[in-house]
Amino acid sequence: MNGVQRMRILTQEDHGSDRNERVASLSNDDDPLTLKDRLAELDRIELHFPHFTDGRAYSQAYLLRRRLGFRGDLRATGDVLIDQLVQMERTGFSSAVLKEGLDAADAERQFARFAGYYQGDLASH
Repeated sequence: MNGVQRMRILTQEDHGSDRNERVASLSNDDDPLTLKDRLAELDRIELHFPHFTDGRAYSQAYLLRRRLGFRGDLRATGDVLIDQLVQMERTGFSSAVLKEGLDAADAERQFARFAGYYQGDLASH
């Protein structure tokens, strides 16, 4: 998001052992505005991608960061593929749980492939 702090990449195992009691989960058709009055109480919000072709969680992440000012961890869960990670980071996600069977080292290398962008992102607005 800011060119220094990279998105945290998690395996399914990492996510399963990463317990936090101040977490909310939204399915991709939930309205993020329903959390407006609880944001200060939350450390993490998990946004679900049921299929990699369904991008509604990108919009949810942007709304939570930009309009509602959420500063905690926004975590992508579900059908998360390596090709999606850069766009996830640019729209406000701070962590992602890779789909089972994907290599976290391959995911980390994805960020090195893109040195810059023509269009703005969440951090540049």
